Formats: sequence, C-alpha cells, structure tokens
Amino acid sequence: MTDARDKAASEAAPLPPATEDFVNWLRKVAPYIHAFSGKTFVVAFVGELVQQGHLTGLVHDLSLLHAMGMKIVMVYGSRPQVEEQLALRKIESRFHNGLRITDAAALESAKEAAGELRLDIEAAFSQGLPNTPMAHASVRVVSGNFVTARPLGVVEGIDLQSTGVVRKVAVDAIRHALNSNAMVLLGPLGFSPTGEAFNLTMEDVATTAAMALKADKLIFVTEVEGVLDADSQLIEELQIDSARAMMRQAHVSEATRFYLNYITKAVEQGVGRGHLVPFRIDGSVLLELFSHDGVGTMVSQLNLESLREAGFDDAGNIKDLIEPLELDGTLVKRPQDKIERDIDHFSVLEHDGILWGCAALHPYRDEKMGELACLVIHPSWQGSGEGERLLQHIEKRARAQGLARLFVLTTRTSHWFIKRGFQMADVNSLPKDRQKFYDRSRNSQILIKTL
Repeated sequence: MTDARDKAASEAAPLPPATEDFVNWLRKVAPYIHAFSGKTFVVAFVGELVQQGHLTGLVHDLSLLHAMGMKIVMVYGSRPQVEEQLALRKIESRFHNGLRITDAAALESAKEAAGELRLDIEAAFSQGLPNTPMAHASVRVVSGNFVTARPLGVVEGIDLQSTGVVRKVAVDAIRHALNSNAMVLLGPLGFSPTGEAFNLTMEDVATTAAMALKADKLIFVTEVEGVLDADSQLIEELQIDSARAMMRQAHVSEATRFYLNYITKAVEQGVGRGHLVPFRIDGSVLLELFSHDGVGTMVSQLNLESLREAGFDDAGNIKDLIEPLELDGTLVKRPQDKIERDIDHFSVLEHDGILWGCAALHPYRDEKMGELACLVIHPSWQGSGEGERLLQHIEKRARAQGLARLFVLTTRTSHWFIKRGFQMADVNSLPKDRQKFYDRSRNSQILIKTL
C-alpha cells in the first residue's frame, strides 16, 4: 500500500490546458524577475496616456514591478492637460521649434495641469479594492522639489520666457526614497535656487534623472508604436549606432526621432537600456520587460562589431581560445582544419582586435534542432555576463534558421545551462545523426532548451 501511494505521489497529475499555460508562463518570466529585482527603472509617460484612460492599467503594472523588487521612478507629461487649461482661459498656445513659449498665463496653466495630474496619479496608487491588482498593496509615492531647473532663454531671437531645462536632479534624495521602499514621482516642473518655477518637458526630466541615477532602464510609454522600418514593421532592438542612423531615415516620424534622441543620449551616458513602448497596448510595459520579443523598441549600447559571425581568419584565434579547455578535458579536441571547415557555424566576441569569446551552432534541420557547442569565454572576462550574451546570440541565430530546439552536451557546466532554461534529456532525444557520434566514454550530460 505504501509503495502504491509513493508511486501515485511521484506521478504529477496532468493540468488543464489553461492552468498549464499559466504555469509555463510564470516559469518563463521568473528569470526576468530575478534579473530585474533591485534594479532602477525610470518610467516616463505622456499626458495623453492619462487623457485617454490608460492611467489605471499603468498604475497596476508599475505597482506589480514595485512588488517584485524593482525601484521605480515615474515621470509624467502634461501637454494635453496644459492645452485644456489654456483653452479654459481662452488663451492660444504659442510654440517655437516644438517648444512651448511659457508666458505667465501658460505657466499658471502648466502648474494647474501638473498639480491635478499629480493628485490623480497619487490617488490611483492609493486604491486597494478587492479583486484588483492593487488589493493588499501598500504603495507609497514620494514627490517634491527634486528637480532644479534654469531658463532655456532666447532661442533664435525668441524669448521662451518660463520654459526651462533641467539643471540638476536630487539624486541622493531620490535614492533615499527608493531605498525606503517608496516610488518616486517627478513632474514636468522645475525650480530655480531663487524660487522661480519653469515649465519642462517630460522627456528632459526623465532622461536627466535616468542618467543621474545611472538607471538600468529608461522606458518611454508614449503615443509612438516603437521604431518602424521602411515597410512599417516594428524593429524590436537597435544598437545605439543603428538608432542614430534611424533618426536620419526619411520614413521615420518626427515623434519617433524626438524620443530616439533622448533615448540614445541616455544610453550613451550609461543608462543600461532605453525602451520606446506604446501606451495603447494594455500591459505594454510588462510585455516589453517579460516577453522575449517585447512590444516596442529597445536601444542598447552594445557595439555590433564586438559580437559577430566568425570568418576564416578567426580559426586560429578560436583554436587558441579553446585549447586550454581541450587539454583539461572540458571540451572535445577539435583540429584546426575542422574549425576551419565549420567556421560559418561560429560566432565570436572581439575587443580591440582580441578574440575573447566564441560559440558554435551546428544545425540539424530535419529535426529542427541545433547543437550549441564550444561556448567559451576567456578567463579574463568570465563572470561579466558575456557567456549569457553569446548564448542569446546563438539562440537568435537558431530561431532565424527555423530551429525549434537547442541542445548542448557538457561534462562540467550543466548547472549554468539549467539556470538558463535547459532541461536534462537522454541520448534518444538527440537528432539521429548526432546519436551516432555520441561518445559514451565521456558520459556527457545532454540538455535541451525549447526556443
């Protein structure tokens, strides 16, 4: 009887499809949660998001990020709200090169709009209705005079009056609030040491704050769908040089150029990643952060020249890189002529002409599987996340070739791969052609990942 119970307990009961989907999804996002916990995100959103009724959804999503351990600085825009205030006063807006000329009436309208938005946002974070994402939440939002500003002055002969730019952000005060488990809210107003108020752009405040805080991410939630190519297809990722080049393309909208300019500036100054996501998609921030492809465009500092496909001239350097691991038995010995024959399977990491990482993808197209082989990082760069970069690059190559699964054979690094989504398997799981060459004397562990 005991044996029967043990057997029944060891056999997992099948889950209903919807439940299984949920469990699988939760498992997939867990690595992102671990990676992002404790990181600082600056999330900036336009006033149109509030105007069109999307504030509650964003508040729920940011509260969830906060609950998962992420440090959130919010920056809100107020352009349409300022327009509404000016319309109530029957005052026409005035602009120069896209910048508002902030006279006394416009400044009062900006103050009125910013104050109402701040109250609306704080109220949204104070809700705790049952059966909503805010149930049992206790989110404190801290706002105040964190931004010092100066007047923009006279531009092309036009006095912009109380239109300003950020001069300084109170980094220590913001970090203190974040470390006290509060979220920080910054608005589109700044103040001078003499007590003057200045009308600022949300983009300037968010970018300056992200750079000053050395934030891990700067996320703009805007009316723009992301960066589109000439065929109106979304570009999911851009390196900073490519982002700069995109701003010179005729098909790119003026609004997209505007946001890309701030994002590239932030990334150039040390912000980890910049994101441009649309507010019209419910949950766009969560989808951008926790799904592989996201729903917007991400800009990173990564120089494409440092991570590239190998060429014939790299064969000797690859051999030098992997030889120490061949000698200690970690890797199977590969003659240089074999590396040369398979050179188009390799990707390499290079810095100042020095090759310091490599990995190979050997495809088995009939089974839609690929073998990840020879993943090596030079000891001087180990522990810096470069192995992760190479793995992600190989996964991207595999997807581009229509492969559905990736497998690896290893004798010493199985835990590293398991932490990155691989699962243990047996020889029978390998492609038939690969089974023939499996060296049983090495007793390599076989791990497979579904892409």
